[in-house]
Amino acid sequence: MRAFLVLYLCLSVNLFAQDANLAMDYFKKGDYEKAVYEYKKLYAQSPSNITYINQIIASQQQLEQYDEAETFINKIISKINYPAFFVELGFNYQLKNDLQNAHIYYEKALESINERPSNVFSIARSFQNHSLLNEAIVAYEKGMGLNPDYNFNIQLAQLYGEQGHIEKMFNSYLNFAEYNPVALSDIKRRINGFLSDSSDDENNAMLRKLLLKKMQQQPNLLWNQMLSWLFIQQKDFTKAFIQEKAIFNRQPISLDRIQELALIATDENKNDVAKEIFNYIVNKAQDLETKLNAHYNLIQIETYESSEKDYILINEKYKKLFEEFGTFSQTLKLQIAYGHFLAFYMGKTNEATKFLEKTLELPLSELLKAQVKLELGDILVLQEKFNQALIYYTQIQRNLKNSTISQEARFRVAKASYYKGDFKWAESQLKILKSSTSQLIANDALDLKLLISDNKYEDSLQTALKLYSKADLLAFQNKKEEAISLLDIILNEHKTEPIVAQALFKQAQLFQQKSQFLMVKTNYENIIANFRDGILADDAYFNLGLLFEKYLEEPEKAKELYEQIIFNHADSIYFVEARKRYRALRGDALN
Repeated sequence: MRAFLVLYLCLSVNLFAQDANLAMDYFKKGDYEKAVYEYKKLYAQSPSNITYINQIIASQQQLEQYDEAETFINKIISKINYPAFFVELGFNYQLKNDLQNAHIYYEKALESINERPSNVFSIARSFQNHSLLNEAIVAYEKGMGLNPDYNFNIQLAQLYGEQGHIEKMFNSYLNFAEYNPVALSDIKRRINGFLSDSSDDENNAMLRKLLLKKMQQQPNLLWNQMLSWLFIQQKDFTKAFIQEKAIFNRQPISLDRIQELALIATDENKNDVAKEIFNYIVNKAQDLETKLNAHYNLIQIETYESSEKDYILINEKYKKLFEEFGTFSQTLKLQIAYGHFLAFYMGKTNEATKFLEKTLELPLSELLKAQVKLELGDILVLQEKFNQALIYYTQIQRNLKNSTISQEARFRVAKASYYKGDFKWAESQLKILKSSTSQLIANDALDLKLLISDNKYEDSLQTALKLYSKADLLAFQNKKEEAISLLDIILNEHKTEPIVAQALFKQAQLFQQKSQFLMVKTNYENIIANFRDGILADDAYFNLGLLFEKYLEEPEKAKELYEQIIFNHADSIYFVEARKRYRALRGDALN
């Protein structure tokens, strides 16, 4: 008997749920008559269910059965003490254009909060559901005034944002961040939609003013953090650094925030301020790892900015660092960087190899040894000693199976095979890497595989593909002029082959590295004119847009190119960034 009862109850609950789903399905499809019928059946079984009641009212209003809805709501009010139904009755009057009665019931709903502050939750939500934003704001403010434990700043901020009251919105978000600092990341995300990357933007200036005012009225490191974040959005890293130093001076616990700022500045090619920040870290850091990381980043920036005449000086800086800190596991990152510098910049491949082979003699874990071996393999590829390079890459794969660095080694094997023209073996390795756990490796593998597969059948001798892979190797060897010349051969002698678009794109990247911007422009325009249906079209549109915006100072042309991506390449990886840049150039008021 008990088992039968349990089975009966389970079946009843299941059927009830199906009826609720059916009613909701009718409502969503706009079949409101059937929705009313189904919801009334549900209501009969559960007369205190607020959802069913609201859905009956909403369905009747959609059918313009306002009198029936009014009768139903009044019936409900007489039975259930739920003041949010005053809002529903008021809105029903508003739909009948009886604004006087509408406001009477809106006021009744608001007055009920005075009697019982907890009513604010359902009443404010009902106002919001009907886009009655002013009334919802009054409800939230009244609730907070009556109960200090209530904090509706996040809801108020959203409402103010919808109304376009940006200053009030910012204030509410900041008040909520002060009340609940754990939510700071979410607050930043919400605020960011109303900011631009320009310090002259009205919203940016307003937020900055509010933060400075709060700092004066009630000093709190939270405001320094927010100011730093605002300056970073504006790419004003010097001002952000001032705020981060103020934070560190008051809480000298960690340099992580300052280190992160330096890395952001580096990524944005703001090298002067990045060097200033890294030097600050060198002077302030108490732990060796942080200090060494700062030295590493400083010397990387100097190398990037240097020309051949500076190499001897950089070489001496490396040697001084090793004299000061030694060559052991904690300086491994610097040692690998030095090996790379000797081989790829100074051309001293044998010296680089000997140095890194000596590094391998240190007591290192297999993972750290793998990092050294990757660099040794790259140096051998630089010398075109492909088979010797494969030994190092294969050792990594064997010793650290299924790790990210093992997958990176497999990609280097594929790349080395591609460089020497063994496309079949390269492709077999790349097929495996398409499912790599590292998205970056998987994407690189897919790009290279498509390059090979799209071009290997066009010519049985694979002449153009071999020329391209050789040009790619020359670019890897930092022989830009030779690579550009080889790509010219493809462009002149293989004009009808699909690899032409790829050659134009690769050449444009090399011209960019040499700051030959007019040549870059020509190549991208060639891709757009002749290969607009190809896979590189959106790359060309976006990169040409950046060129016009950042280097050629022709924002209108940049805007036209970003527009092409927005309207014709909605599936492009550049879509979001193109839309953001387009709106900024157009001077849109954000949100």
